[in-house]
Amino acid sequence: MSGSELQHPSIQLVIDSSTTTKAPRANCNPSFSSRKSLSPILARLHAGYFRISLAFGSQALLWKILLQTKNHNHSTGDKPSPLLDVFHILPSSLSFLLWCISLLILILLSLFYGLRCFFHFHLVKAELSHHVDVNYLYAPWTSWLLLLQSTPIAIAPKTIPHLILWWAFSIPIIALDVKIYGQWFTTEKKFLSMVANPTSQLSVLGNLVGARAAAQMGWKESAVCMFSLGMAHYLVLFVTLYQRLSGGDRLPAMLRPVFFLFLAVPSMASTAWKSISGSYNTESKMLFFLSLFLFASLASRPTLFKKSMRRYNIAWWAYSSPLTMLALASAEYAQEVKSHAAAALMLTTSGLSLLVFIGLLLFTVLNVAKLLRRNDPILSFSQDPMA
Repeated sequence: MSGSELQHPSIQLVIDSSTTTKAPRANCNPSFSSRKSLSPILARLHAGYFRISLAFGSQALLWKILLQTKNHNHSTGDKPSPLLDVFHILPSSLSFLLWCISLLILILLSLFYGLRCFFHFHLVKAELSHHVDVNYLYAPWTSWLLLLQSTPIAIAPKTIPHLILWWAFSIPIIALDVKIYGQWFTTEKKFLSMVANPTSQLSVLGNLVGARAAAQMGWKESAVCMFSLGMAHYLVLFVTLYQRLSGGDRLPAMLRPVFFLFLAVPSMASTAWKSISGSYNTESKMLFFLSLFLFASLASRPTLFKKSMRRYNIAWWAYSSPLTMLALASAEYAQEVKSHAAAALMLTTSGLSLLVFIGLLLFTVLNVAKLLRRNDPILSFSQDPMA
């Protein structure tokens, strides 16, 4: 072998830049990173979270009515039952503070759900086509109408902005009525007997809250229109649910707290008709007594809610607003009847609604880590097309 062959050849390393793998750079766009971090939250924020705003809004309306009752008795010199002396120790700022907190919570929920509609519209469409979730699309507009009625006393209820807001919150309810009630009439897979469940009463509740708000502003024709629309469908819905047709069984055990909506509708109908007619007449009393009967029927069967109470869920908030609306009706009844029994009933229902409201608030704070979780059973139920 020659000497040239014994020499080591020189080796050159050639790096092809086209085949190298570059490490991904972190996106420096703050809007992109914030959207990416919010995306899981928005995907899990279903309309059922507006149960919280319903509870806060109805509670704010209750305390406004209680404080107005105290001020009315003081100005007219009436001597109410001694049982009602407890309301004289309530500060007038309590209603305003609760209303401000309710407004803040509703604004935050509405903002986040608006972002969900923008970034995850396919999930909102899925809610719109689901037989349970679609009813909770009434909840944000109903919550806004409750806050509109519970505005502080210093705000006039018949101003132009007030009327504009009523239209802004009522038109979506009427649009949902056309969709849902129209499907009950015409669509075979959406017949009432096929899709009826206790959450269907949220559609009626939205109409009744809107009717009461219109009556408070002096719009009697609009109030009667929304009241008649809600009550006509409530009669059919109540009979359907009472007969336990196929739709009544299409509800998981975790959602059984929504059975309390059975007493929310006649309670709100009682107060709405009082605002329309101008007095707590016989019709209002009949609806109030119906709500009392339904409450007694549910309260006497605690085993019905045993499975749903094993683990905290956002569905627990379904207890609060119906109880508060029952307290609203009992407050109107006590103001009209002015008897010791009526006053005791108002104190009992108001105290119960307040205890449930505070209890749910504490449970939610203690279980805040379980909110918006990935394995939310309500989300899995909503995504099941055969549910």
